[in-house]
Amino acid sequence: MNSRLIVVKVLLQVMQHGRNLPDAIANFADNIEENDRSLVQAMSYGIIRLYPRLQFITEQLLSKPLKAKDQDIVLLILSGLYQLIEMRIPDHAAVSETVKITKLLKKPWAKNLVNAVLRNYQRQSETINKKIETNAVAKFAHPQWWLTLVQKNWPISGDKRNWQDILTANNQNPPMTLRLNTQHISRQAYLDQLTQHDISAIAAKHSPDAIYLEKPVAVNQLPLFNEGFVSVQDEAAQLAAILLNPQKGDRVLDACAAPGGKTIHLLEREKNIDLIAIDIEENRLKKVQENLDRTHLTATLVAANAFKPETWWDNNLFDRILLDAPCSASGVIRRHPDIKFLRKAEDIPHLVNDQQQILDALWPLLRSKGMLLYATCSVLPQENTLQIQHFLQHHSDAVLQPINGSWGQEQVAGRQILPGEDGMDGFFYALIQKQ
Repeated sequence: MNSRLIVVKVLLQVMQHGRNLPDAIANFADNIEENDRSLVQAMSYGIIRLYPRLQFITEQLLSKPLKAKDQDIVLLILSGLYQLIEMRIPDHAAVSETVKITKLLKKPWAKNLVNAVLRNYQRQSETINKKIETNAVAKFAHPQWWLTLVQKNWPISGDKRNWQDILTANNQNPPMTLRLNTQHISRQAYLDQLTQHDISAIAAKHSPDAIYLEKPVAVNQLPLFNEGFVSVQDEAAQLAAILLNPQKGDRVLDACAAPGGKTIHLLEREKNIDLIAIDIEENRLKKVQENLDRTHLTATLVAANAFKPETWWDNNLFDRILLDAPCSASGVIRRHPDIKFLRKAEDIPHLVNDQQQILDALWPLLRSKGMLLYATCSVLPQENTLQIQHFLQHHSDAVLQPINGSWGQEQVAGRQILPGEDGMDGFFYALIQKQ
């Protein structure tokens, strides 16, 4: 199947049917030629990432909106614009190859329209670019509700990072970050191996197990990946295992564990723990088991609802609990740009309520003097510092512990990393001890 046609079909699945981008691409895996995979991936992610801007440009070029049944043609125009603006494809090829897709979509009537819109953009790009600078939705490429929410929570204040920095970082391509099992190989030794494989990389600042690659590579090109010595995980996510710091013999609960990156890291740092990892979706636990198998580690996996411990808990208290809470994922939009559209404004209060319920449900499972680490990949205070303040107000035996990090920003409760800080995703952590 033509790669540009696949891109349009992938985008339709995301925008019309609410399917996440990786699943939408995977749905066409059998139809994509091996040498076209990177093109499909780059275009699909890039168009979704800049969708509001590309949509704004299209509106400037169309004399009237197309009908709902012709959203495929709108997406085709967006894909043509993306090629002209962002990709190293000759302009004539970008236009002609895009126009050809009208026939494959069985809409030959759109041939002249698509051609005219793309040609007009080439002539009017300077004028349109000036208009983009005056329209915040187009300039920052976020839906209005996202823009308003982040602007409200991260106003401009002195030289601190603010809403503009967050939204700009959301639109950047994220780095590929590795996590080493330093029980098996030192970071310097692995950096030397990467050099031998002509893969440029540097050591990370904050996680002693993290390495940043200069350019992404397929995991099968990474030395010792199949042996389980190295995994792919953002540096901010790696801080969870470091902060929770399980000790030999501890009983540890990893709530909401899938896909298992933090589960594995906990075991890599201390394999002699009794780790129970739960997730509400049994199917997602298969990924956790795959990661355990590859890294030759062991944990007890339980498909269970964290809200309802009475359905799965054996009444033995935990020394450590990691709650990687369900959240807006507003801190990882650069990795998952489809979040801009799959998440809705009305989802946020429901997520805040879910977080509160899980915290309340898991707290009784923690032993006296035990530690609970609350984590989200969100930048929204209502999911983070405000959530923890509410919890502390309603649990007199909960004491917030200081997080002395050189990363992120200290909050009234907890510590916040914003997207792009030192190359990291947006994450929030709060460490709570039970009295």
